[in-house]
Amino acid sequence: MGASPDLIFGNVDAPRPGPTDQGRLSRFAARLLLLDGWRRLAVSFLAGGLASFSQAPYDFFAVCLISFPVLVWLLDGAVADAAGGRLRQFAAPFVTGWWFGFGYFIGGLWWVGNAMMVDLARYAWALPIAVLALPAILAVFYGLAAALARPLWSDGVGRIAALAAAFGLAEWLRSFVLTGFPWNAIGYAAMPVPTLMQSVGIVGMVGMNALAVFVFCLPALLAGALHVRFGTAVFVLLVALHAGFGTVRLSLPADGEADRLAVRMVQPSIDQSEKWNASVRDRIFKTFLDLSARDPGQGGRSPSLILWPETSVPFILQERPDALSALGDLIEDDQVLLTGAVRVEGDAADPDARFYNAVVGISPAGVIFDAVDKVHLVPLGEFVPFEDLLARVGVTKLVDLPGSFSPGGQRHAIKVAPGVSALAYICYEVIFPGLVAAETRDANLIINVTNDAWYGRTPGPYQHLRQAQIRAVEAGRPLIRAANNGITAAVDSHGRLIDALALDAVGILDVDLSLAPANRLRTNHAATVGWGLIAVLAICALLLQLRSTKRRD
Repeated sequence: MGASPDLIFGNVDAPRPGPTDQGRLSRFAARLLLLDGWRRLAVSFLAGGLASFSQAPYDFFAVCLISFPVLVWLLDGAVADAAGGRLRQFAAPFVTGWWFGFGYFIGGLWWVGNAMMVDLARYAWALPIAVLALPAILAVFYGLAAALARPLWSDGVGRIAALAAAFGLAEWLRSFVLTGFPWNAIGYAAMPVPTLMQSVGIVGMVGMNALAVFVFCLPALLAGALHVRFGTAVFVLLVALHAGFGTVRLSLPADGEADRLAVRMVQPSIDQSEKWNASVRDRIFKTFLDLSARDPGQGGRSPSLILWPETSVPFILQERPDALSALGDLIEDDQVLLTGAVRVEGDAADPDARFYNAVVGISPAGVIFDAVDKVHLVPLGEFVPFEDLLARVGVTKLVDLPGSFSPGGQRHAIKVAPGVSALAYICYEVIFPGLVAAETRDANLIINVTNDAWYGRTPGPYQHLRQAQIRAVEAGRPLIRAANNGITAAVDSHGRLIDALALDAVGILDVDLSLAPANRLRTNHAATVGWGLIAVLAICALLLQLRSTKRRD
């Protein structure tokens, strides 16, 4: 069903120069190239599933040096019959890429189904959507990447450049198509530790995704005779530049003395099944009050900012003057409380009322002085498209409100201390590449509030934290996050964890946070640099494909 392996690997039975290991690798790659039917699809699925272990909390990025060469060799043989028409030429590589993506997203996102287990009787219908349909939809983007790369395929490093450029484009599309869900982008596999996160400040996630795929695919050249030395040299050079740049950037001193802010993050670990139980709402609220009122301890500073997680207040705060009064008693004169809460416009019992997932600021007088609403809502979690129609067949959102959440308007910074302003991102808003960096402007601090209790003790909370770290590096600003059951953490402007609370821990995290921005060795035009890299990879792939075609002719 594909091209002869001789075109790419040479005659695998003929004597070959070099180590015998290369000969074995060539024969293995040739066997993959010639696979067809369910065997090809199964290998592609397993390769994608293996690649998912490159993401947090495993961070075993070396598996991508196996998975992506396997994908390259499978795509070497993914060629349709020339008589099948133009569109049919894309079918074979698309299917191969789709099965790779399906394995990758099932392996990396299976934990989403845990949210339906909180109330299985009500949400059993959504379990297949979370575990199978979501990965199947996301896999379309990887199928598209493979299909777009195949017309530029050639018999050396050109095909690797083509696949890297196509994956960079596909990951960009994944960040906004169908409202966007760029979770576990391939580029994160190349950034498991702060030293390796710094390059994103130069090339952005667009560039990191493309470069990561390029590097991960380069070992595929070891199975052939073309561009082996060149590919090895490029591999070593890119890895050295990536690690070296991070090492240098983290070693640079800060620019002068930075302002500091004493912050307290509260993690109550409220069980998700109790979250909106009317009989325990007052107890939950008192838990927050008690944790927030703890003494900072010997030598500790009283916090200027107290941060509670997403939807911490288990009722409509505007309808409970007694709760606002209790908050006024808690908050000292020089303090501010930011809490996740459901904000309502109108009477909550009115069918026309509008609900917002918000972060609200509470003053020492017990007054709501500011609020920022969530802009990017979770489909089926916070709103249901065609809600009235789908409700007739039992399809409802996970958040129990009279209606869906409404999206917020333009985000703005909240003043949290004299001369200090913060931008708040709710839950998965913090995963969107470049968003925080574009909106930061003059803000001193990034805030992320979330409720990851939906997902239990799974990889989900660790992956969420990792992506928040990368946003701090992109924006060059420190970040604090409060999560209901974890992972509550403080991150500096270079993505380094200052301190964190363990998953499911109950307590507070007090940090004397430096507000020093990371202004050195970074650019405000990282996305442009990233697109430039994709353009270079695509042009190189085209030129090498034309050269390869001419040589064969």
